Amino acid sequence: MLPETPEGLPIAALPPTWSMYTTRQRWGFLAVLFLVSTSQFLDRSVISVLLEPIKQEFKVSDTMLGFFGGTCFALVYAVAGMPVARWADRGNRRTVITLSLVAWSVMTLFCGLAQTFWQLALARVGVGMGESGGIPASQSLIADYFPPERRATAIAIFIGAVTAGNVLGLGVGGNIAATYGWRQAFLIAALPGLLVALVVRLTLAEPRLQAGGADTPTQTERAADAIARLRQKRSYVTALFGSVLYFLFVYGPVIFIPSFLLRVLHEPLASASTTLAVVGATASLFGTPIGGWLADRLSRRDIRWLSWFPALAFAAAGPVWMLAFSLNSMTAVMACIFIATVVLAAGFPSVFSAIHSICGGARRATAIAIVLFSASLLGGGFGPLASGALSDALSADYGREGLRYALMAMTMLLPASALMFYVCGRAMPSDVEP
Repeated sequence: MLPETPEGLPIAALPPTWSMYTTRQRWGFLAVLFLVSTSQFLDRSVISVLLEPIKQEFKVSDTMLGFFGGTCFALVYAVAGMPVARWADRGNRRTVITLSLVAWSVMTLFCGLAQTFWQLALARVGVGMGESGGIPASQSLIADYFPPERRATAIAIFIGAVTAGNVLGLGVGGNIAATYGWRQAFLIAALPGLLVALVVRLTLAEPRLQAGGADTPTQTERAADAIARLRQKRSYVTALFGSVLYFLFVYGPVIFIPSFLLRVLHEPLASASTTLAVVGATASLFGTPIGGWLADRLSRRDIRWLSWFPALAFAAAGPVWMLAFSLNSMTAVMACIFIATVVLAAGFPSVFSAIHSICGGARRATAIAIVLFSASLLGGGFGPLASGALSDALSADYGREGLRYALMAMTMLLPASALMFYVCGRAMPSDVEP
């Protein structure tokens, strides 16, 4: 017997949620969610270009910078994430996103008002708590707005907001910091999120509020049942491990790239931040949509490509990142970073599309939250800390070059991540769930 909604309708008889919207409405909603993610990654990325000025003012080590830039943020992001994700799976995702936007924007404002390092770290904890509600609820809505054969492209566009946020955080934030100081960069970074929160509240649709929405039954699944179901899926577990390894790299050595350019290559702050922002943005804008399009096409032939495609990309990107950190020419380093970023940007979007295909509609936000918050707890929490500690240890013998060697060592995480996603792809066919 088919399960029923509270209204007594069989779930299989309900129309899919994406059928409730026109193509124009879907892309309009995606544009709003793009702004949400842009604000989130503006507030998140601006910290990397401010680490050196903060280090100079408060006289702290790279280990402490890693703690501030990653650990204190990631711990609360992970702890707060699961309750917020369950709320997103059971309630109004528009409300979740609106409140999250307000929270992380206000706490970014407090970062700019901090007068001690520990005040700054405490405000950073608040940013992490606010951001815990952004991506899972947004991706859950995207999966409801778009049919499965269009999700990789939609998610790729959504992930493109990382680029927009990084351009604003690195490029604009770096130039503001160079001209007016790091505190002013935080203050200005806080403003867009408050405006976007109003846009979300007034324009975004919640399918669960519309008659016949197919998400109503998700309200009856307990958190323990959702987690137990996900643990039974080998493809989901290996995707989780692969994501953790990927984010160990993305949150770890990547946050120290501005410091590498300033400290090892002796580039000035304003030019380094602008160049890095332009190169990263161009590479991501080129790689992300192409990767989403390719993943959609390949997955129509064999769904396993949703996982095999990122496996191929991560395996290819690792050696290019290692080469980038080994060079001394700013031009050569930027060329390698461009190539490596194109490849990573192309491969990553289909990771989420694969997870949406195997997790089941009743637990989308929870599945994404577990991946993001495990990745953030270990990747965001341990990655910057490990990179900073390794840099401090190697710098005792190699001076400024210690940071270079630390970053080169961390690139080995990408081939390990690739292996996990290859295994995930092999297990996917038996785990697919609508």
